[in-house]
Amino acid sequence: MEILKVENLTKTYEQGSNYVKALDNISFSVEKGEFVAIIGPSGSGKSTLLHIIGGVDKATEGKVYIDGTDIYGLSETNLAIFRRRQVGLIYQFYNLIPVLNVEENITLPMLLDGKKPDRGHLKDILTTLKLEDRVNHLPNQLSGGQQQRVSIGRAIINNPAIVLADEPTGNLDSKNSQEIMELLKEANRRNNQTLIVITHDEKIALQADRVITISDGKISGDEIIKKRVGV
Repeated sequence: MEILKVENLTKTYEQGSNYVKALDNISFSVEKGEFVAIIGPSGSGKSTLLHIIGGVDKATEGKVYIDGTDIYGLSETNLAIFRRRQVGLIYQFYNLIPVLNVEENITLPMLLDGKKPDRGHLKDILTTLKLEDRVNHLPNQLSGGQQQRVSIGRAIINNPAIVLADEPTGNLDSKNSQEIMELLKEANRRNNQTLIVITHDEKIALQADRVITISDGKISGDEIIKKRVGV
């Protein structure tokens, strides 16, 4: 089942009197439960692509469909709601709210929706992320690896259709990096949650089901690394 469809995405920036194409007519689709790594050199357009897929940035031309919804056909208000419910975003720099504790940061998307978190689901997430003894800690009381775990919890609390991670291990040492990837892969396997990760790390990319290479704003490679079980 197709969960993501990207059609003819182009993103153009004005730079002085010139126009620069960050993305140049990109098209691809992703199946539900697929783990896709997007790689490419700095400035190739990887992060721009992820932000457009996640509804954070807008394309100059083209369409993005998530679970059949044309996300840029939505109003700004409805797009914000859709993004909160259906897209989990994980950044390199965590983006936690400094005055909120671990539990509050993780449940923030639900609180913004006016929903009460399912305590059992929250407990499962905290246990999986090894944060059960940190629920009342503020971000500045946590290590970098723990902060990234909180951002993963926030991204998956709503069971979104798709999780997008932009260099999620970029600020972490090798031990924490592998632990974070194991957590993301566990969520991918356990919930059949679609996972798209931008990375410079070849070891991380090779853990994916599929690797898409971006060069100069275009797809220069799309390779199946391993066939998923049951597909």
